Amino acid sequence: MNITAIVSELKAERTRIERAIKALEGLSPNGAATSARPKQAKVAPAPKRGGLTAAGRKRLSELMKKRWAERRKKATAKR
Repeated sequence: MNITAIVSELKAERTRIERAIKALEGLSPNGAATSARPKQAKVAPAPKRGGLTAAGRKRLSELMKKRWAERRKKATAKR
């Protein structure tokens, strides 16, 4: 046998051994298969802040004051 044939056989054997190792590493201790790649933690996007401008807050405040005034009016009219 020549040296190049021996080297190619050894490389093929190394490839088979590496595949076997990867397959075994994919198994969990209890024998259940796991994914080959480790799972990455999902990063949640940063929570969005309120998008009200100063003018929007003022308009909302005025609308709510008007709403509460109407409710007070209805409550006193029922009494």
